[in-house]
Amino acid sequence: MADPFYITTAIHYPNGKPHIGHAYETIAADVMARFQRARGRDVRFQTGTDEHGLKMAQKARDMGITPRALADEMSGYFKELFDHLDISYDRFIRTTEDEHHRASQAIWKAMEASGDLYADRYEGWYSVRDEAYYDESELTDGEGEEKLSPQGTPVEWTVEESWFFRLSKYQEPLLALYRDNPDFTRPESRRNEVMRFVEGGLRDLSVSRTSFDWGVKVPDAEDHVMYVWVDALTNYLTGLGYPDQTPDFDKFWPADIHLIGKDIVRFHAVYWPAFLMSAGIALPKQVFGHGFLLNRGQKESKSLGNVTDPMELADRFGVDPLRYFLLREIAFGQDGSYSPEAIVTRANAELANSFGNLAQRVLSMIFKNCDGKLRADLEVLDEDTALEANVRASIDGLVSSFERLAFSDGLESWMHAVFACNQYVDDQAPWGLKKTDPERMATVLMTLFRCVRDLAIAVRPVVPTSADTLLDQMGIPADARDYAAFENANWFAQLAGSGFVLDKPEGVFPRLELPETETETD
Repeated sequence: MADPFYITTAIHYPNGKPHIGHAYETIAADVMARFQRARGRDVRFQTGTDEHGLKMAQKARDMGITPRALADEMSGYFKELFDHLDISYDRFIRTTEDEHHRASQAIWKAMEASGDLYADRYEGWYSVRDEAYYDESELTDGEGEEKLSPQGTPVEWTVEESWFFRLSKYQEPLLALYRDNPDFTRPESRRNEVMRFVEGGLRDLSVSRTSFDWGVKVPDAEDHVMYVWVDALTNYLTGLGYPDQTPDFDKFWPADIHLIGKDIVRFHAVYWPAFLMSAGIALPKQVFGHGFLLNRGQKESKSLGNVTDPMELADRFGVDPLRYFLLREIAFGQDGSYSPEAIVTRANAELANSFGNLAQRVLSMIFKNCDGKLRADLEVLDEDTALEANVRASIDGLVSSFERLAFSDGLESWMHAVFACNQYVDDQAPWGLKKTDPERMATVLMTLFRCVRDLAIAVRPVVPTSADTLLDQMGIPADARDYAAFENANWFAQLAGSGFVLDKPEGVFPRLELPETETETD
């Protein structure tokens, strides 16, 4: 039976249309999901929208519509974007769903049954934008008497009746979790931040609000709605059928990876495991906090006028080149920067000029010089087997890197193999062998055909549509494109013996162009 693998993104807050950061996180999770499927695992991939909270209520009020109407409209934009970006999610969850309210109330009752919830009065600093409470010691001074959160967002003094969660009770269990499971929070810099925060002491957490009503009702206290993070985090359970003991819950929980932005690591690596410990539910295996995506080195903001619509970016440069760029350019876990010039430069250098050109040259020469026919009866020399071994070793490097979410390293390894193939073409010069040694020419082209197939399968999780288009042209069956295909030593002989004939190939990775008006200062 296939080994299960459950990956989630953070559910995205739809008080506005999706931005490039939402696309970045979800593409990365999709590549990991596709990669694990290619490895033969039974994958469940969940994303969605987090639709409750004060920010949503305020935005809807400002627009003169209901919070539900705002949630319906904005959630639709996220789903449309993810479908456009070829995101292979199994579940798109919305926290306004009835079953999610049921799950959130169930985990609340489980925490209450553990004696970890009590009613009191909350007085303290609250950031509406972060939906987070902060201690005085965490604040910095803004303009005038304004106070700012660690994220630089305004905070306001809040006083209201509230239910509290006994977070302080879980300080030592959490520290033991981090010590015993050093990979629970990754990368290491995030783990260190979380440990320092918990070591500094945990105060009980206000987990309900009475100043607005847009949220999940607290059981037996319906004038309270749950603090949005209790509700939001529970989505990872809702999607598996919690509180029912469903086959999906039994198979996929605990989650293998919660893939999130670094700004919400505290909620996932401190509050969430504490809630789960209280409710008697197994903890996720890993929380990975990736970095921010910067526009020419700057955070995007409406005031700077540099907010990018990821749908427009994908339409302009292509979905697969955008996916490739985001994972290749940036060391996953660190902050990274993008620009139209950088996308064009990277995509042209590696996808169009290197891999795309390699595939096009090889298939064109087989079409022209071998009548499109494959041959498995040729004498193979040491340099041929050396190239194929080099390609396979580079793919092994991609696999080991992707397992660690080191996407850029994995694609670097893949590019080494692409470069090796191009060097082999130059060294062997099959165009010259056509006259002097046509059998040797055929051997060189068949060797390259096998390498291109391997490279296309390896990179398929990143550029699925382009890889499939290439593999279609190469006659590779749709059910022979996962990594198990590497184990079939007879695939080439089987394909050659099937009577497959290559049609005139078409390029898969066209060169990208920047409009002439685009400059570095735009």
